[in-house]
Amino acid sequence: MNMPSPITRRTSRRIHVGDVPVGGGAPIAVQSMTNTDTNDVAATVAQIQRLQQAGADIVRVSVPDMDAAEAFGKIKRQVSVPLVADIHFDYKIALRVAELGVDCLRINPGNIGREDRVRAVVDAARHHGIPIRIGVNAGSLEKDLQKKYGEPTPEALVESAMRHIDHLDRLDFPDFKVSVKASDVFMAVAAYRLLAKQIEQPLHLGITEAGGLRSGTVKSSIGLGMLLMDGIGDTIRVSLAADPVEEIKVGFDMLKSLKLRAKGINFIACPSCSRQNFDVIATMNALEERLEDIMTPLNVSVIGCVVNGPGEAKETDIGLTGGSPANLVYIDGKPASKLRNDHLVDDLEALIREKAKEKESRADALIAREA
Repeated sequence: MNMPSPITRRTSRRIHVGDVPVGGGAPIAVQSMTNTDTNDVAATVAQIQRLQQAGADIVRVSVPDMDAAEAFGKIKRQVSVPLVADIHFDYKIALRVAELGVDCLRINPGNIGREDRVRAVVDAARHHGIPIRIGVNAGSLEKDLQKKYGEPTPEALVESAMRHIDHLDRLDFPDFKVSVKASDVFMAVAAYRLLAKQIEQPLHLGITEAGGLRSGTVKSSIGLGMLLMDGIGDTIRVSLAADPVEEIKVGFDMLKSLKLRAKGINFIACPSCSRQNFDVIATMNALEERLEDIMTPLNVSVIGCVVNGPGEAKETDIGLTGGSPANLVYIDGKPASKLRNDHLVDDLEALIREKAKEKESRADALIAREA
């Protein structure tokens, strides 16, 4: 449990999306995108707040027209998490949301027309201190690249990205991040590996259109896991055809498993078998649902019997080991108390919350001493 992550992260330039640092060794930011109608300000604000409560560092909002731009301004005033405006083709929308306080522009310079329009967007971004995200997608490659390569390939994705980057380089604007997404895991991984060698800017990782909750989680975990193990990636979005909150949960679980982020509870739980002395699956389902609000890093083991339970419990902040007539709880690796099955979840939840508050208090005290 205490083994550090063996991953050496790629060195990249640091930018800031609002108050969130991206790249340059900063913690890998987890983001999602709203799927409400942007013109429905109340619904979009509510979804953004749910995403923030789930732990989102950054949220992207689609801004397809000027009406949506004005709605974006109202949304921005009601939330505190940094917002990225997703814009295609119309440079005037980018100029407007820059005035309204956007934290990052997702716009491909090569798609917005004449050089003077690109310059206007870059000048606005520079003036307001806003970074740009270049986003290349295998499903929307330029026609000449489709003709040149015959089909989407990693090389085609990178060539498209470099075209957009060239626009920003000519205007001496280095504060951008780049994504080269594909729904095919191998294509996306190869494209990111190629691009990582060619630029110093941070990379936004994603397997686009990955699928539903289960299949998309598996596909994203494999693809992003391969890249993260290589040290590639500064911010991630897990694209799921599901509630966007699930994207945040999966993203953090992914980073926690690789020991790249510590936020919330890291559960270690057995799959259960006939040796279990309590219902492990029901207990875990209840705990995960009840404790979603805890952002303090904690390791909690829930093991149904004494075969592996004590060994896991000794390496976690709180460990539950099944036993008869009562289950044994370890705190900080030492036996602490026994819990009976009739109030097991309630009692364990109380212990976990108490431990989280204790760790928070210690962290606050340390910060106060260092101030």
